[in-house]
Amino acid sequence: MDLEILEIASNTENHKVVKNHTHQSKNKNPLCGDEMEISLIVKDNIVQDMGYQCRSCVYCQASVSLLSRWVMQVPIEKISDFVLNAELFFDKNFDQLKKINIKDLKNFKKIMNPENISRKECLLLPFKTISKALKL
Repeated sequence: MDLEILEIASNTENHKVVKNHTHQSKNKNPLCGDEMEISLIVKDNIVQDMGYQCRSCVYCQASVSLLSRWVMQVPIEKISDFVLNAELFFDKNFDQLKKINIKDLKNFKKIMNPENISRKECLLLPFKTISKALKL
């Protein structure tokens, strides 16, 4: 396992319960049993706060850690574009993601890439959970 994945997963600043959330979702990966809950505070279509709890593998934890830091102060429309195209990390169309102008794209690319295709569902679980919470 790549030490970088462990390092990213160890950033747990948003591993918390967000009280008075406006959006919330739970999701489970049927392939491996990873479970995740995401809660958000959204005001004027911009994410003000995000918290997550999970019982999951380190790949899922790394993915949700990056996602939770990235979504802060980001409009839902931009989150939608990114989340709906997240699978592109794993194929040859990665250049299409660059058009979305995502800050920290290189950090996502460190863990979400064709080398980790066997962990694709683990890495995408946070994206699917936030999509469900925001009803994208």
